[in-house]
Amino acid sequence: MKTKYLIQAGLIAALYAALTVLLGAISYGPVQLRVAEAMTVLPALTPAAVPGLFAGCLISNMLGPYGALDMITGSLATLTAAFCSYKLSNKPLLVPLPPVIINGIVIGSMLYYVYGVPFSLAACIGWVALGQFISCYIVGYPLLLVFRKHKNIFE
Repeated sequence: MKTKYLIQAGLIAALYAALTVLLGAISYGPVQLRVAEAMTVLPALTPAAVPGLFAGCLISNMLGPYGALDMITGSLATLTAAFCSYKLSNKPLLVPLPPVIINGIVIGSMLYYVYGVPFSLAACIGWVALGQFISCYIVGYPLLLVFRKHKNIFE
């Protein structure tokens, strides 16, 4: 069981990092759309997704333009959101919500206060939350519904 857990976490981390880096032009920045964030619904299907998403985000942020603070803060925001999504696994419509709210507030605030993005704080939070909403609800939620029908792929 531990081996399967580690393999699932590793695959999720690798896929998250690969998608984020490959789509780097839209993955990093004040107006960001991380398509890999659609994977934040996976904690509702397997607890291995929680560390997998954290590791994938950490790797992505190591390769991104924002440095050590983003590696730590962004990755911890993803870890927190993934854990909250895991706890909401019995409420599918709410599963994508923690990444929208947590990353919107944490990353939007970081872009404004630390990196001096020339938009208002509300705009920074709003743009990040909008990108998260698109990734998590428009892409991720339908994935969750499909994967729930075929949950045995995670067992």
